Amino acid sequence: MVLVDKKILAGGVLMVSVGLALLLNLNSSTPIGQADMTQAQIDDLLAKQQENKNYSNLAGMVAGVGFLLVLISFGARRKRGGAKPVEKDQKPKDFNEI
Repeated sequence: MVLVDKKILAGGVLMVSVGLALLLNLNSSTPIGQADMTQAQIDDLLAKQQENKNYSNLAGMVAGVGFLLVLISFGARRKRGGAKPVEKDQKPKDFNEI
C-alpha cells in the first residue's frame, strides 16, 4: 500500500533542497560596507543589499512551497477504483405524512 504520492514528494524535497542551498549561498555572500565610502558607493551598497534580501526572500518562498508539497504528498494518495455510487430502490419517506 502506497502511503505517499512519490512524484509530489520528490518535487517537494527537490524544492526544499534548492531553496535551502540558495539561502545558504546568498547569506554567505552578503555585501558589506567599508569605512570612508563615497555617497555613490553607499548607494550601490544599499542597492546590492536590497537585491540580496529580495533573492533571499524568494529562496525562502521556494523552500516553503517545497515543504508544503512534501506535506501535501502524504494526503494526495491515488485511490484505485474509487467509491462506487450506491443505488437505492426505496423511495425516501415523506415526514409530512406522519
